[in-house]
Amino acid sequence: MDLLRLATAGSVDDGKSTLIGRLLYDTKSVFTDQIESVERASRDRGDDYVNLALLTDGLRAEREQGITIDVAYRYFATPRRKFIVADTPGHIQYTRNMVTGASTADLALILVDARKGLLEQSRRHAFLATLLHVPHLVLCVNKMDLVGYAEDVFERIRAEFTEFAAKLDIGDLTVIPVSALIGDNIVTRSAAMSWYEGPSLLHHLENVHVASDRNLIDVRFPVQYVIRPQSDKYRDYRGYAGQVAGGVLRAGDEVMVLPSGFSTTIASIETADGPVEEAFPMMSVTIRLTDEIDVSRGDMICRVHNTPAVTQDVDAMVCWMDDVPMRPGQRFAIKHTTRSARAMVKDLQYRLDVNSLHRDLAADHLGLNDIGRVRLRTTQPLLCDEYKRNRYTGGFVLIDESTNRTVGAGMVNEAR
Repeated sequence: MDLLRLATAGSVDDGKSTLIGRLLYDTKSVFTDQIESVERASRDRGDDYVNLALLTDGLRAEREQGITIDVAYRYFATPRRKFIVADTPGHIQYTRNMVTGASTADLALILVDARKGLLEQSRRHAFLATLLHVPHLVLCVNKMDLVGYAEDVFERIRAEFTEFAAKLDIGDLTVIPVSALIGDNIVTRSAAMSWYEGPSLLHHLENVHVASDRNLIDVRFPVQYVIRPQSDKYRDYRGYAGQVAGGVLRAGDEVMVLPSGFSTTIASIETADGPVEEAFPMMSVTIRLTDEIDVSRGDMICRVHNTPAVTQDVDAMVCWMDDVPMRPGQRFAIKHTTRSARAMVKDLQYRLDVNSLHRDLAADHLGLNDIGRVRLRTTQPLLCDEYKRNRYTGGFVLIDESTNRTVGAGMVNEAR
């Protein structure tokens, strides 16, 4: 069954958690005891309705304040598709959490309160979704019941967002009027909005095409583990395990191993369920090669005439996630695919204002939740592509070695 990863985003109190709770409830993905618990918590809070947002807001601070702080992952399925939903926070100080939730998403749900229209944080999250190259964007104009289901309110917000989206790199945009609290246009079409002729939210999520979003051209297989059983049954067995990050691999294909540059052919491709004829993103497989060459964790298997950049100098957009600012000259550990190295910040080229898209060329540091373009020098060559071409081989994280905290998330712009 096909899988869709989606992330919610938007400003504070736009109804992100309520919308996810409504999806879970209406698709019968919630156990009876969970519903009873939410009903009891709703009464304790003094709500005169069942607060479905409590299905995702699990932290005590979240329930007390009625906000989302941490990224909450929820899972549900319909007969057509499986879903993994990341409920991300709307507050500006939790932007790093939103980046975390959206970094692996196939689709981003941007919620807007119909009464307030587009807010600064709505634009911020829409920009972040495009920066992270989330292929599909859905703008949900929520709380339509509070504006009398007025078509002119919906059309005004849609026109305003479409104008803003023209400045961004959005491949697929859909706008849907909804009421998450009541359930209008969530699972079924709403009778209260007969003027809307598009699909319900769930129908769109079930049918949006995501298979072509993956890079099936550039073969990329980062080696995660070398399998050598050392048993009598598998005395000469040597396999290279990992997850396919791009392209299609088949037995008999000529491939190259980087960074060594040696060429060979694929002898077989195996999974936990047995041999397969081909492997594609994001299958976890073990590849056996025809020749005995030196391959270890962090190496990459690719096509002979289609290789990633092998470089120690990387230009990247970095979202800073730590309270201690990032400045040129600092050193960090860098984790890229299955490869680990150390990196130094050579230069901060500019800091980006995600609200105005203005580039601050005079910036000398990146603070918490800031985004900027930096130049890094690594101790070992990275095997990378541009992030817009391959999100897996173009993404990395920076780690503070003294605290072991992840302090930055990066997207490769240029590898030289």
